[in-house]
Amino acid sequence: MTDASIPSDPEGALERYLDSRDVTEATLYSHRSRLGHFIRWCREEADIDDLSELDGAAINQYRNWRRDDGDLNRVTLKTQMDTLRVFVRWCGRVGLVDDDLDTKVVSPTLRNGENERDVMLDSDVAETLLDHYDTYQYASREHVVLHLAWRTMLRRGAIRAIDLDDYHPRDEYLEIRHRPKVNTPLKNQHEDERTVALKSDTVTLLNDWIDHKRPERTDDYGRDPLITTTYGRIHRNTIAVDIYAATRPCISTGECPHNRDVENCTAATDRQQASKCPSSVSPHAVRRGGITHWLSNDVPRPAVSDRANVSGDVLDKHYDRRTEREKMEQRRRYLDDI
Repeated sequence: MTDASIPSDPEGALERYLDSRDVTEATLYSHRSRLGHFIRWCREEADIDDLSELDGAAINQYRNWRRDDGDLNRVTLKTQMDTLRVFVRWCGRVGLVDDDLDTKVVSPTLRNGENERDVMLDSDVAETLLDHYDTYQYASREHVVLHLAWRTMLRRGAIRAIDLDDYHPRDEYLEIRHRPKVNTPLKNQHEDERTVALKSDTVTLLNDWIDHKRPERTDDYGRDPLITTTYGRIHRNTIAVDIYAATRPCISTGECPHNRDVENCTAATDRQQASKCPSSVSPHAVRRGGITHWLSNDVPRPAVSDRANVSGDVLDKHYDRRTEREKMEQRRRYLDDI
C-alpha cells in the first residue's frame, strides 16, 4: 500500500529516501551523488514525473544510458546500479513502485579473474566506508588497515613490514624498509624502500590505534610491529581478510545490494568468508582505486608513481583506471587557463 505522505516524483522520493537512512553523512553524500544521475535521466531523458511509470524496461534503458553518458567501466557501473537497486527496493516497500521491481535492476557481475585489472575500490565508496569506521568502529584493526591501504597505496607486504620505530608521528611519515632476514621482505626489495608522508588525520588514527587498540605483541624476532594481532605481527592473509571484510557494502549501509538476507548471508556474518561478497574487494583493488583517485585529483603522475612505488609504464598499464573521457576533462581544466 502506498504511503500517501511520500512524494511519488523522482526528486521528492529521493529526498524522502535519504531522510529515512540511518547512515553516515558520507554514505548519504555518495547515495545522493550516484542517484542524482538517475533523477537527471528521469527528468531529461525519460520524461518520468511519477515513479509508478518505472518498469524493468525503463531501468534497462537507464543502465545503458548511464554507461554511455558517463563512459563508465564495469566496476563503476556496478556500484551505481547496486545503489539504484537499494533505492528501488525502498520505493517498493513504501508502494511507489512494484514491490519486486528491484529484482530487475541488473548490474555487471565481476567474477574472479574477470577484468581483474579493472576492479578497484571507487573513491566515493572508500570514503563512505572510512567515514563509517570513523564513526562506529574507530581505530579497529580493520579501520587502520583499510585507511592505510587507501591513503598510502601500500602493498600488503609493506603494511605488514612496518615497525613502531618506522612510524614518526611528530614529523608525520612512515619508513618502508626491506628486511628479508627478519621475515619482512618487500616485493621490489630495496627498490621498494621509501618514506611516505602522512596526513594529520592518519597520524591521529595511528596514535589512537597504538594507545588504545593495538595488542602489545612482538614478532618472532623480538620486533614491535605497527599492526599486530593477538599472535604477533599481522599476516599477509589476515590483511586480505581485513580488507575484504571492511569493503562489504552492508557494513556501512546495513543493506545488501545483491538481494541477500544480511542476517543469513555467510559473507556478511562470517568475516572469514567476506571475500564471497560480490561487492567486497581485494587489497590490490584498494591500491588500484587509491592510485586512480590521486590521479583523478590532479596529483602529478611522478608523485603518485613514487608514493605507490610503481613505474610509470606499469602505472598506466595496470593501475590507472581513468577513462579517456575523464583524462580529457582533466586536460580541459588546464587548457581553459591558457
